[in-house]
Amino acid sequence: MPPGPVVFAYLDEPPFCYPGQGGGAAGSDVELVAATLSALGVTSFEARLTTFAELLPGLTSGRWTLTTTLFITPERQAIVDFSRPVWSLADGLLVRSGDQGRLKSYRAVASANARLVVVGGQVQEQAGLRAGIAPEKILRVATQEEAVQAVSDGRADAYASVAMAHRGHLARRPDPSLAVVTASDGAPASGAFAFGRSSAALRQRFDDALVRLLGSEWQRAMMARHGFGADEY
Repeated sequence: MPPGPVVFAYLDEPPFCYPGQGGGAAGSDVELVAATLSALGVTSFEARLTTFAELLPGLTSGRWTLTTTLFITPERQAIVDFSRPVWSLADGLLVRSGDQGRLKSYRAVASANARLVVVGGQVQEQAGLRAGIAPEKILRVATQEEAVQAVSDGRADAYASVAMAHRGHLARRPDPSLAVVTASDGAPASGAFAFGRSSAALRQRFDDALVRLLGSEWQRAMMARHGFGADEY
């Protein structure tokens, strides 16, 4: 085990993770991390709320040990290590309810000359650019809450993230003026917990414990309770 406490960095992005009651963290990632670490004999860990922009810099600087799940990309693999994949999810667009019939994909957003909001640094920005959305039509914000607000107040027409994150947000904060569409040109991709390079030994032990949980009855029930479909993990 690395010296010092195990620190888990997370975002306010349900159903993966979000601030829970009593100052702790909650969500599917939090439950899976807790169960995996418990199997290693770690019965408590520090969950630290941060922003998406700080997740990977915090790993490389040693401020935390591992992070909430992220899409696995070559660019990220160049600077951090990943656990075994724990889900495979498609992109989605959060739009105003009246637009769900016309803004069904990144290409549709580009064709409509509509405005896309993203959390800066997430892979959906590049997906939008590849689909032909003009750079000046992309608004970058720091958090999920800011992105949702940008769609609600009309500064953006669609918010791109994983569809599961949009569903999780609306489950916690229902809003009939907003709707989620699965992007027809956003193919499912795998996500995993990220570890700093200095925690390689812990990551290997974590993976050994994680593989025994993935696909278990406990994990299937936990993921379903957080709204995941059987084909999403």
